[in-house]
Amino acid sequence: MAKSSNDKRIDYVEFSVAEIARSRDFYGKAFDWSFKDYGPGYCEFNDGRLTGGFALGGQGKAAGGPLVILYAEKLDEIQRRVEEAGGNIVKPAYSFPGGRRFHFSDPDGYVLAVWSER
Repeated sequence: MAKSSNDKRIDYVEFSVAEIARSRDFYGKAFDWSFKDYGPGYCEFNDGRLTGGFALGGQGKAAGGPLVILYAEKLDEIQRRVEEAGGNIVKPAYSFPGGRRFHFSDPDGYVLAVWSER
């Protein structure tokens, strides 16, 4: 049997959220993600490469778990879009060997990061 190209790789990311519509609005405005509803308690998102979901079920957690890091070619533009969509910058953009990144919290309190090579 041939080995799957997805074997032993992260396949799906799911966020427990207080309001699915609010999460759709935020990630749609900030990152242009697309969505597919699976009833009132679940919505799948697609960022063009990875799929995941928003599950109705409470508040997110701002600390204590893995850090999801997104990539953007234009870091300053994405930071502006995150702020306009209602996100909060929790760690301003900073340089590191190989690029720059910033951290933000979404409307449910999840902290994510965005990085760029520029």
